[in-house]
Amino acid sequence: MDFDKVINSRRSVHNFSSKRVKWSSVLEAIDTTRKAPFAGNNNVLKFIIVEKKETKDKISKLSEQYWMADAGIIVVACSDDKELEKVYYEGGINYARQQAGAAIENFLLKITALGLSSCWVGSYQDELVKQLLKIPEHITIEAILPVGYENGKTKVPKKVSLENIISWEKWNNRNRPTGTHEPQTM
Repeated sequence: MDFDKVINSRRSVHNFSSKRVKWSSVLEAIDTTRKAPFAGNNNVLKFIIVEKKETKDKISKLSEQYWMADAGIIVVACSDDKELEKVYYEGGINYARQQAGAAIENFLLKITALGLSSCWVGSYQDELVKQLLKIPEHITIEAILPVGYENGKTKVPKKVSLENIISWEKWNNRNRPTGTHEPQTM
């Protein structure tokens, strides 16, 4: 699939069909997370793949996102902040969030390219999900990612315009400075 098509096709899906998801596709998507940028090339991400219906039901309840139970697979993305804090001190926590976000986006784009759907879920009862999945206390859950085949068609939400997110030279300056020209390329 063309990159721009993948970018434009990705959306958060909350309605999954009962079609079985191949775990090999999920592994392929997780593999793309390793190619994201990492502070000092120190990848501290780990992933838990959940296929059992009973566990998916519990995660969906602990997230108050009951639709997740219908996903074929739920992936829980985690990171170990302590490893980055050893190297970058307080900055390690920020780097962990940043690199997790970049890696998760790689995952979501690959899922889309594979013809699957997902949604980045960031609201859940952290401690109870950790207990359920036996995640150590010092590990941070970065996201819960239900994966499946979309049931029906999710409306693509309108996104903010480019003009509304760009400033030139200083905050909220919407006008590009005059006298500057597009650089020549060879």
